[in-house]
Amino acid sequence: MKFVDEITLEVHGGDGGDGSSAMRREKYRPLAGPAGGDGGKGGDVVLRADPHLTTLLDLKYRRVLRAERGEHGRGKDQYGRGGGDLVVRVPVGTQVFDADSRELLIDIAARDLDHVIARGGRGGRGNLHFVNSVEQAPTRAEPGEPGEHHTLRLELKLLADVGLIGFPNVGKSTLISTVSKARPKVADYPFTTLVPHLGVVSRGLERSFVLADIPGIIEGAAEGAGLGHRFLKHVERTRVLVHIVTLDPTPGRALLDDHRILCSELERFDPELARRPMLTAVSKLDLPDVREALPAFRAAMAEQGVEVFPFSAATREGVEALLDAVERLLAENPVPTAPRAEPLARPGDKRPAEDEDADEDAHEDEAEG
Repeated sequence: MKFVDEITLEVHGGDGGDGSSAMRREKYRPLAGPAGGDGGKGGDVVLRADPHLTTLLDLKYRRVLRAERGEHGRGKDQYGRGGGDLVVRVPVGTQVFDADSRELLIDIAARDLDHVIARGGRGGRGNLHFVNSVEQAPTRAEPGEPGEHHTLRLELKLLADVGLIGFPNVGKSTLISTVSKARPKVADYPFTTLVPHLGVVSRGLERSFVLADIPGIIEGAAEGAGLGHRFLKHVERTRVLVHIVTLDPTPGRALLDDHRILCSELERFDPELARRPMLTAVSKLDLPDVREALPAFRAAMAEQGVEVFPFSAATREGVEALLDAVERLLAENPVPTAPRAEPLARPGDKRPAEDEDADEDAHEDEAEG
C-alpha cells in the first residue's frame, strides 16, 4: 500500500434548504393561510479516527469533500429533510491545519472520535413563521444558509510507543520483522526502507507496545538530506526512542560518530526530541567486527552514563534484554492524558457559559469600581 502522510483538501458543509412560500388551498378551505415549511439543515463534514488506517491514501484522489445539502421546504407545512453528514475516516494521529494560516485546528489523537470540520448551513424558514397580527398572509420565506467552506491540510504523524532510528542499513527493519508481524523490505543496501512501518510487539498477556521503523537518517537530515528528514515527524509522538548503531564499511564511520550524529540531527529537527527517553543499541552482534568494537564503545558510552544494549536479530541474542529495557522505560513514561479536541469554531457560535459568566463578573466589578 502506498504511504501518504500529507494532503490538502477542500471541505464544504452542505447548504441549507430554502424555506417554502406556499398557501394552503383545500376544499372548503380556499384561504387557509400560509403553509410553507422550513428547509432542511445541510450535512456536516466529519472526520472519524479509525485505528485500522495507517495512511491518508484514501483521500489522495478525493480533494473536494462536500456534504449533502438540505431539501427545500414544501407546502402543506412540510419541512425539508436534513442533508446527510459526510463521514470521512482518517488514521489516528492525523492533524488538521488551516492551509492558509497554518494554524493547527484539530489533533486527532484518540480512536473512534468524531470531529466536525465543516458545518452544514441552517435551513431557511418557510412563510408560516412570518404570520403576525398585521400580516396574515405573508409570502416571503428565507433562503438556506450556505455551508462552511475550508481549505485544510491534513498531516499524519504515526502513533507509536517506540521509534527505531538510525543510519541506513543498521538493521532496524530486521529487528521489527523479528519481534513483530510487520514485514518491511529487508535488503543489503542503504535506504531499503522508504516509508515508516508499524509493528505490534507482544510481550505476554496484556503486555504489548507499538514499534515504528523510521527510514534511515543521515547527517544533514534535519535540513533535507536523505529520506529521514521527511519522516522524523513520525517519532514526535513516540514515548521512547531506540538509537541503533552498528559498524559500517563506509570510510570514516564509527559507532561513536554515528551516535553523535543521530543525537545532533534530533536536536536540530526538534530540541524536545533530543530530550526524549532513549536507549542505545548495537545491532549485528553476530558479526565478529561488531563484537570486537563493542567493549570500547560500551566504555565510552558508560562515561556519559548511557547503557548499551547489543543484540543480533539474526540469532536473537540480546533481543529479549533490549525489549525488557524498552518495557521498563515505557512504564516509567506513561501515556499522557490527551486534551479533548474541539471542533472548528463557527462564526456566531454562542460562547461557553463559563466565558459569559466571567464577562458578567467583569462588568459587575467595573460597575462597583
